Amino acid sequence: MVEYDFKNDEIANIANNIIIYAVSKRASDIHFDPCEQGLKVRLRIDGVLQDHAIVPLAYQKNLTTRLKLISNMNITESRLPQDGAIKDTINGIDLDMRVSSLNTNLGEKIVIRILDYSKSTEGLEALGFTPKNLVKIKKMIEVPNGIILITGATGTGKSTTVYTMLQHLNKEETNIITVEDPIEMNIEGINQIQVNSEIGLTFGRVLRSILRQDPNIILIGEIRDSETAQIAVRASITGHLVFSTVHTNNSLSTIERLLDMNVERYLLSSALTGIVSQKLARRLCPHCRKKRPTTNYEKAVFKEILGKDINEIEDVNGHCDNCRNGYYGRIAIQEVLLISDEIRSAINDPSISRDKLRELVYTSDVTTLLQDGLEKVLEGITTFEEIYKNVAIDNELDEKYMEEDYFEEVEEVTKNQATIDKPDVIEPTIETSTDTIDEIDEII
Repeated sequence: MVEYDFKNDEIANIANNIIIYAVSKRASDIHFDPCEQGLKVRLRIDGVLQDHAIVPLAYQKNLTTRLKLISNMNITESRLPQDGAIKDTINGIDLDMRVSSLNTNLGEKIVIRILDYSKSTEGLEALGFTPKNLVKIKKMIEVPNGIILITGATGTGKSTTVYTMLQHLNKEETNIITVEDPIEMNIEGINQIQVNSEIGLTFGRVLRSILRQDPNIILIGEIRDSETAQIAVRASITGHLVFSTVHTNNSLSTIERLLDMNVERYLLSSALTGIVSQKLARRLCPHCRKKRPTTNYEKAVFKEILGKDINEIEDVNGHCDNCRNGYYGRIAIQEVLLISDEIRSAINDPSISRDKLRELVYTSDVTTLLQDGLEKVLEGITTFEEIYKNVAIDNELDEKYMEEDYFEEVEEVTKNQATIDKPDVIEPTIETSTDTIDEIDEII
């Protein structure tokens, strides 16, 4: 925990220092959570929240007001939720952040999302796609018309992926128009429109006007309702390439979701070009990772899913000065479906069962999220535990092979390996003020 001098330092400096510290630690979000002691400040680093500081109760209101002020929010309104943004240079660092406030029973909660789209300027190759999936992606975006959907939960990198695709297509001869809520990244050469429902500027209304603006490519920030879905699909079959995002977990659930939104089957089958589903897993620290034997359960999963006999994999090895708990950064786990004629026919057939549609989707040369994740485990990019946590493993597979608790087995394997590798004399130095109990166990 970091202690700030609230008595002697200005509240503006403390707010700046918290933000700068979070940026320096690669945090994606800063949470200011009201509690009985004041405000608990937490940082989300590599997808995991960790405590950072406590703001005393006497200074809670001042800090909240300061954050709302620099976010262009109404500082006199504390009952209703508000959204704001911070675009400024603090201590020489250019910052682009989204800010949200929400009233709770203990006071206002503020969350700052730190936007980092540096990956989107590095090209498609920097997004972690396998060579096979990268070929599919390039085929998708070269199609002159159709709809391409990027799917996943909140915070899984959908915006980064779609902005990277737009950057790739952003050329002199192309007219690109986006409708977003909010606009997350300003891109030179692209016409971007901010939705404002308070004045009736909704996704549906903007989309109808966009079609009169002679666009080649349209980005719809998110498909949230039936009206938006239907207009997006109709736009894609009238000569436009449409990109959008949907909150679904995989390719099959995306198709089902659009059908539930009352998109006509014949339109969806004609319009849908491809689906990119993704999740984020923490990357193994390259400086302190270590090989260990696989457990019986892991061997069974690798054999069942990849058809490979795997006897050892990379795993965390405590932590070092370069990482937190053995991880540094995150990597995308992806599933890319390029729609084939057979799948189009199946989507257009109202009598087809879900199982039959699943069979067609996942036997059409698709690398599933689980397969992609396990391959990245074999490459030493992430851990089996991360994939197990982030990607759903079939219940039947779990029941078939999970004869004993997986995590207890991993702990036993790690202990045995540590005993084998342990030198004759060890004199560990432990700083109990900063290490958690788990970290102390790993060091010992």
